[in-house]
Amino acid sequence: MHYVYLIRCCDDKIYTGCTGDLKKRYKAHQDGKVKFTSTRRPLELEVYIAFKDEYKAWAFEKYLKSGSGKAFSQKRFL
Repeated sequence: MHYVYLIRCCDDKIYTGCTGDLKKRYKAHQDGKVKFTSTRRPLELEVYIAFKDEYKAWAFEKYLKSGSGKAFSQKRFL
């Protein structure tokens, strides 16, 4: 499975990512190993969506990072 996820940072910024191993990636965020979130801890995993198809997951992540995708995620997920 491949996961698209949204993490809320302590400053209310939202990080959107995609990974094949959600637990490992979230731990990397928590441990400060991801540049964007390293100075914005504590973090909270808001939502994740599982995809069987890796390319659909990457496409959905790209969409969520677009203007209309950000509006969609604010309305539906956050």
